[in-house]
Amino acid sequence: MMNHVPNSIAAGARDPVARLVSAGAFAVALLALVFAMGASSPAEPLAHQGKGAAQQAALKKLAARIAQLQTHCPITNSIKFGSWCLEAGTHTIPAEDVGKNDYFYAAQACAREGGWLPSAAQLIGAAPKAALQSTIDDDPATSGTEESPEARRGIKDKREMTGDLFTVAAGPAAAGSEGVTAGSRGVGQVGEPDPVPAPADPSPGSLDYVTVYDNHNHGGFAGGEPVGQPESFRCAYATTFQGKPKASQGN
Repeated sequence: MMNHVPNSIAAGARDPVARLVSAGAFAVALLALVFAMGASSPAEPLAHQGKGAAQQAALKKLAARIAQLQTHCPITNSIKFGSWCLEAGTHTIPAEDVGKNDYFYAAQACAREGGWLPSAAQLIGAAPKAALQSTIDDDPATSGTEESPEARRGIKDKREMTGDLFTVAAGPAAAGSEGVTAGSRGVGQVGEPDPVPAPADPSPGSLDYVTVYDNHNHGGFAGGEPVGQPESFRCAYATTFQGKPKASQGN
């Protein structure tokens, strides 16, 4: 029998974590009510009634605190989307790393910060709220387009890297290869010949990452670039109930 996922959860209609917190708060409040009812019985000794009142007050305070719980993005200057959040601006690239920010750099930078390189679906879904990089005719108030670009730096349409990959060539090596390291040996017991040494190709030009752009808040695909090509990117993070947000690396 196949497991069925409720449509409301599958469609992301409500954050399931938030619903659990609400349910927990309701349960605690209900428990407080039960204690209050038990503490107000006239047949009980006054001392017991006093203890019940104290329990009632403590449970009400706890219920109020649970009800106030909210998820937080682990970084500042972020945009929240329920159970996850996104850097409000593109990730800041240190001066010494400019030109090195290819797919490998971006994926490792986001992982190092405790997040991940967002998918195309996440960025396109975020387009109405996030100021994604875009074409020069997009609105600077709702996109990453510069209001007053400087000609010396070039005036160009811009896009952002996503975590999605696709290949532009056929064959198993189109997505890269670890090659065959010299010294490799076949399985002698079955008469397997020694493999022929071959160079590795960990950053194939045939493997591209998907790029997207703001497209006037509608989101749009902007083609692909080889994994070794530098590009602007931003990191995504899971929202949590604890921890003080750290400074965002976004611009």
